[in-house]
This record gives sequence, structure tokens and C-alpha cells, in this order.
Amino acid sequence: MDLQIDGNAALVTASSSGLGKASAKALAREGANVVINGRDEDRLSAAKAEIETVATGEVVAQPGDLTDEDDIVALVETTVDEFGGLDHLVTSAGGPPSGPFLETDDEDWYEAYDLLVMSVVRLAREAEPYLRDGDGGTIVTITSRSVKEAIDSLVLSNAVRMSVIGLEKTLSKEFAPDVRANAVLPGPHETARIRELVEQAVERGDYDGYEEGLADWGAGVPLERIGDPMELGNTVAFLSSPLSGYVNGVAVPIDGGSGASNL
Repeated sequence: MDLQIDGNAALVTASSSGLGKASAKALAREGANVVINGRDEDRLSAAKAEIETVATGEVVAQPGDLTDEDDIVALVETTVDEFGGLDHLVTSAGGPPSGPFLETDDEDWYEAYDLLVMSVVRLAREAEPYLRDGDGGTIVTITSRSVKEAIDSLVLSNAVRMSVIGLEKTLSKEFAPDVRANAVLPGPHETARIRELVEQAVERGDYDGYEEGLADWGAGVPLERIGDPMELGNTVAFLSSPLSGYVNGVAVPIDGGSGASNL
């Protein structure tokens, strides 16, 4: 399927690994010119090389910290300078620390809010004039299924990510009709982080092998498996394309049907 984004300019944050990288790869494979981002320059360089193996557009790596406002400005400026504009913004960020409420202090709350919410606020603010200037600008925010169902010992994710959904819904109205804004809510996918956790569990003797551990992560999923990051990346690319042109202001679970909520 041709997503009709060939030659478009995209910025994908936190894309040196995981679901951000999968989203950048899906966009680049469809012909978009993509700026990728991460704090670790070696990992960012490796991600660039990997994405370029499937890209039909250009890939530019721009290091930066999403809690640093100057770095966010630089990300948007780099995209515009390199590609002459910005058509698609995909926001992603690493998850906050796990832990129950009574073991979470004020500093943890402020840091989670800065990383998860203010990064999106600042990115949307900087990108807005360029997204409006193009032909069908889009914003896709990668959050978590925790905005629909609270997950045990993830109080920061459960509470703070709700703000991102409220922001996304607001932007879908205030930036329309020039820009569409949507969110995706991933369940577990086979990212480097989950591979690391499974491998550690195997070393502890919790599982006989990697495949058994991975299957345990997919337990309870109607599709009977964990997600492939590219399945989420493909959805992000679709939501960034004109083929989803009447989809605006929605939050799409990408969890294999494992969620129990009706909405």
C-alpha cells in the first residue's frame, strides 16, 4: 500500500531504539525524510544505519535530551533546515521509573511530568507553524495502554500519561483542520528493553529459554503473542498518512486485544 508520504519530512523523538525507532523505520520505508533522536550518540548512529537499510528517503540523526527545551528547539530546526519543512511529528519518550505511590517522591513526579508531558508540549509548540504550513500535517503521540487501564506499580505512567492524552485531544481540535493529532497506546512489544528483561529472567532460572519467557509476556493476549515493534510503527505511519485523513483525536490501543476496557 502506498501511504502517499514520499518526500514528506518527519521528526520522531526517542527513536534510537524501541517503538520510536520502529516508527521512524516505517516512515522512512515509505519514502519520508526522517530526523531521528536519542541521547546516546552511539546507539543513535547504529539506529540510523539500521533505518537506512530500508529507507527510500533521507535519515538524519540529531542527538538531544527531551527534557532540555533548547534541544527540542534544535530538533525542530534541524528538521526544517535539512528538509525544508516539517509534515509529521511523532512523539515518544522513555518510560518513567516503576514503583508504588508511597515510594514515589516529588522529584520523581516532576521528572516524569517534564519527560512525558512537557516534551510533547514543547515539541507541539515549536512544530505547529511548520505543520500548518504543509499539506496535511500530523502529530502522533506514543503513550501507553496505562492511560486506559492502570498497571500495578506504575503510578507515574498511570497518572502522568493521562495528561498527554488530554493534550492530544485538545490539539486535535485547536490545530484542525490543518493538522491532525492522534495517539497510539502500546501494550508489550518485543523491544530491546523487554528482550533484556526476558534474558535476565532466563539467567535467574525463571524460564528454561528465551522463547518461553517471551511467551509469558504474551500470556493473556487474545492473539497469543507479544507484539512486533514494526506493527506499531506501521500504524504510526498510517496515522501520519493521508489515507487516515478522517482520523483525528483518537487514541488507538496496539495491544493484541489484551485490554479489558470497552473504550
